[in-house]
Amino acid sequence: MKKIKKFIFSSFIALAAIVFTGQGSEASAAYSVKKGDTLWKIGLKYGVSVQKLKSVNNKTTDELYVGEELTIPPTISASEKDLLARLVEAEAKGEPYEGKVAVATVVLNRVDSPLYPDTITEVIYQDRQFTPVANGEINKPASEESKRAVNEALAFHGLGQGSLYFYNPKKTDDQWVRTKNTTIVIGDHVFAK
Repeated sequence: MKKIKKFIFSSFIALAAIVFTGQGSEASAAYSVKKGDTLWKIGLKYGVSVQKLKSVNNKTTDELYVGEELTIPPTISASEKDLLARLVEAEAKGEPYEGKVAVATVVLNRVDSPLYPDTITEVIYQDRQFTPVANGEINKPASEESKRAVNEALAFHGLGQGSLYFYNPKKTDDQWVRTKNTTIVIGDHVFAK
């Protein structure tokens, strides 16, 4: 009985370490293609990039067949999705939906960049990068729209223009960011690389 209790306690501690540190990712899952499915819709549903879906399933085209079994690759953890959605909410509240997707995409691009840390959590909490971290707005809950924007950014991941920065020219006088090449302007935000 002691061994069982010790195993359960050890398992709980291991799970807690994963959940509370935001590390780890969701497990792979199997998915049976239904009528009307596209890689994009599946990517949105599971918050996984279309490119990753294609790669894991050895697909060279976007064609799907009803009944085809796909492997849904692991995605970011639920805690990192929540953190990213809260950042999107704080940074892009009042901005168009596309702007929310673009803010999430900047964070994902930074994770991929050798110039920035390797996890969403580290990118968001990197010193002096995001105003909502400094002013506490990051701690407020995300809207459903911001959560959807995160899933869309995850599905879109790797297909954009590689923006690493965004700013509101009406709210910052930072000249350094203005020297970066503009990739797109959405609402009040300028996105750049």
